Amino acid sequence: MTIIDCDSHIMEPPALWQEYLPEAFRDKAIRIEPNAGGGEQLVIADQVVLPGGLAGLGGANLPREEIFTGKYTYADGCPPASYDGQARGALLDDWGVDGCVIFPTIGILPFPTDDMALINAYCAAYNDWQVDFMADLPGRVAAIAVVNWRDVDTAAAELKRCLDRGFKGLFVPPEVVDDNRPGSTHFDPIWSQLEEAGLPGCLHVIVRFSGSAVPFSGWHSGASMGPVFGFGLGAPGQMIPALTSLVLDGLFERFPKVKVCSVEAGCGWAGYLMDRLDEKHALLGKLAPQPLSLKPSEYIQRNCYFVAEPEERTIDAMLSIVGEDKILWGSDFPHIDSTLEAPNLIRESVAGLSAARRSAVLGDNARELFQLDC
Repeated sequence: MTIIDCDSHIMEPPALWQEYLPEAFRDKAIRIEPNAGGGEQLVIADQVVLPGGLAGLGGANLPREEIFTGKYTYADGCPPASYDGQARGALLDDWGVDGCVIFPTIGILPFPTDDMALINAYCAAYNDWQVDFMADLPGRVAAIAVVNWRDVDTAAAELKRCLDRGFKGLFVPPEVVDDNRPGSTHFDPIWSQLEEAGLPGCLHVIVRFSGSAVPFSGWHSGASMGPVFGFGLGAPGQMIPALTSLVLDGLFERFPKVKVCSVEAGCGWAGYLMDRLDEKHALLGKLAPQPLSLKPSEYIQRNCYFVAEPEERTIDAMLSIVGEDKILWGSDFPHIDSTLEAPNLIRESVAGLSAARRSAVLGDNARELFQLDC
């Protein structure tokens, strides 16, 4: 039985951008440097994006209650398998997992600059590094391209460059970018390439400190509820409006064969969203600026895939509601809100399914979606 982890992460080596950026941009390389308190801070485009707590970018290998005490560094939260291809291969072997889909970590943070050439260079450098990472794991890694969605022409060119090098999908930020929703025609040059390649755009959770990707922002005022609120509600709070945009803004009308995969938000909300949109569309659809030829749920069933969390109890139901070929699983390795037991937990979660459904979730659906040979 093939088993593929559809949400695993890279912890970018601190020197990645110094080594992979063109010489003209290296003085503005993304870097980790000492802060005034004796710890470390993350600097992007010469702006401090994270003033401390960098171990919390990873940290699946650390005691959670100690991660933000200052005891640990970024490197402490980065197990070797998070940045070294051979070590990742050994981890997959230990887990009994055949392959993985990889997403960035620093790359899901905001780039605080309007210098489009610099952002483009950041993305290209990360993609170049991914090629070298893949070389240590031939046939076992699905690399996901990262592009600058604020510069559509360059993003389309970078996506083509990556697809030509064997990348298996594109990172799609679930947010409004310069007043353009993910389903806007503004981004059609990107989506058209994905449709032609038959590879997915991957809506993946991001970290933002302002803007559309900070769901329920007003609820963070006053005394903190702790990280459970943000980690628990942040993912669906980003994914639900982003995926709804793709439906209601007509992306799936314009590109009926395009594939979209929701990553790191679970799958159980998919059925709720389908029913909710169908009900409101039946009552109010004639008032919508974008006419739809199908019910919202039918686009989701046709075009959308969902990566389940390892202990979700609704996997079987979503296989019935969304489709038997539309549910996958992911570990979120090695992030702070993931567990190193994820492969065992997903096996337990699908143990009661039919053999066909179990194989589909564990790996067959991923192999088909990401065009993998493992």
